[in-house]
Amino acid sequence: MNKQMIISGLLAFSVFIGINNTAYAAQYKVDVQGAHAFVQFKIKHLGYSWLLGRFNTFDGNFNYDAAKPNESQIAIDIDVTSIDSNHAERDKHLKGKDFLDVNKFPNAKFVSKNITFTDEKNAVVTGEFTLKGVTKSISFNVEKIGEGNDPWGGYRVGFSGTTSLKLSDYGITYNLGPASTHVDMALHIEGIRQ
Repeated sequence: MNKQMIISGLLAFSVFIGINNTAYAAQYKVDVQGAHAFVQFKIKHLGYSWLLGRFNTFDGNFNYDAAKPNESQIAIDIDVTSIDSNHAERDKHLKGKDFLDVNKFPNAKFVSKNITFTDEKNAVVTGEFTLKGVTKSISFNVEKIGEGNDPWGGYRVGFSGTTSLKLSDYGITYNLGPASTHVDMALHIEGIRQ
């Protein structure tokens, strides 16, 4: 065996070792086609009631291994133009410059940087959330709902997570009153193993 073959072998082995930790984590596609995933929000209206809504169009994927849950990763892309508060005129206002300015910023995204499970079902997911061109580090409290085989020969796992966002952090300064400075976000996802 010549020197060049030895070097090539060592390089190949080092690449294998470098990817080995993530190569076996199961990859999941968020089941948006089957409508088993939701990005929802709620915000107080005048401090008297809740206004609820959701984003109808989004996509995402994640990897997860129950044996190594803290090595999980998730990425979600949201079509902000799909905001739906069940009121067409309000949605038009929300899409405008006072709020989301969707003509200039049509997408939002979340990419995890760290996931820490405190037990088999509960975790804190920290990552970068980008909205209106502003990127901030945020954390979700996440609960694993369950996992297992589905009736169609696939395998699924589901999670739910919640967080609260300060509107002014993302350049949304429209005066909604002192009770409405934050919006609560909820992410409910079911992933199909690929």
